[in-house]
Amino acid sequence: MIAATIVNQTLVVTERPDPLPGPGEVVVAVSYSALNVADRLQVHGHYPAPPGVIEDVPGLELSGIVVGRGDGVDDESLGRRVSALVGGGAHATRCVVPLEHLVDIPDDISDLSAGGWSEGVVTAHDALITQAGLRPAERVVISGASGGVGHLGVQIAALQGAEVVAVTRDHQHDEALRALGASEVVSVEEVDNLEPVDVVLELVGSVHLERVLPRMRYGGRVVVIGTGAGRSAHLNLGHVMANRLRITGSTLRWRERAEKSAAIDAVRRDLGSAWASGTLRVSVAGVFDLADIGLAFDEFSRPGKFGKILVRMPRE
Repeated sequence: MIAATIVNQTLVVTERPDPLPGPGEVVVAVSYSALNVADRLQVHGHYPAPPGVIEDVPGLELSGIVVGRGDGVDDESLGRRVSALVGGGAHATRCVVPLEHLVDIPDDISDLSAGGWSEGVVTAHDALITQAGLRPAERVVISGASGGVGHLGVQIAALQGAEVVAVTRDHQHDEALRALGASEVVSVEEVDNLEPVDVVLELVGSVHLERVLPRMRYGGRVVVIGTGAGRSAHLNLGHVMANRLRITGSTLRWRERAEKSAAIDAVRRDLGSAWASGTLRVSVAGVFDLADIGLAFDEFSRPGKFGKILVRMPRE
């Protein structure tokens, strides 16, 4: 296979042996993968792969075709066109995936769009619905709303019937966010003037959390899934106590296989029809060939983009 391999905290495109599936696993011939913050952290030595996952090839989500199977997987799985959530290894032409972590791509959805589906949708759904228990008519704030996870969180919250406040660096994507279901779009500085909110999906970190916490209603819930703008926050614990606020955090990558399966099953149940109909869609901010993955990361690091950065795999 051809893979983006971590060498001395940089990525080098190399040839290496194809991966072999274990029991209950398949091999996917990857069409597209998508960049995530975890990839950048891993390249720089800050976020290692979980045990049993390829250590020097990053990548957490992909689309492609099942071309190989391990013990316990029947031949009917071969040829499936799938999107997948993985613990690593997606930035390569072949990737091993647990069978139960595959999601079949609807007929009218492209491989390109599907390549950026799994990580963002499962992360946002798990945080908003499973952990925060977002209910219809509640008011939810989503920081980093124009990013790869944020723009999907906006759609998921709107599909839940919530009133969605999208928080962005500036106002260049207001129209696009409203088209996805946001009823209000504000900058981080404007959060101070918000009407009270019930739920916060925190994708930015302390610079936003410190502002939004005082705007939360009694019984409010915060789920932290991103800290790019600061990991350490100054909180008024008296406000947390008096208003019975709940603050939790989450990552997907290091969860046990069964836990990931449950999160993926919940997405299939709640969002499968919305994906198939095009109601829930991935916005693509850019597409790069695997040979240019360094340029892809440069674009990923640029502020102001809207949606996902995708990597196109070469044909072998």
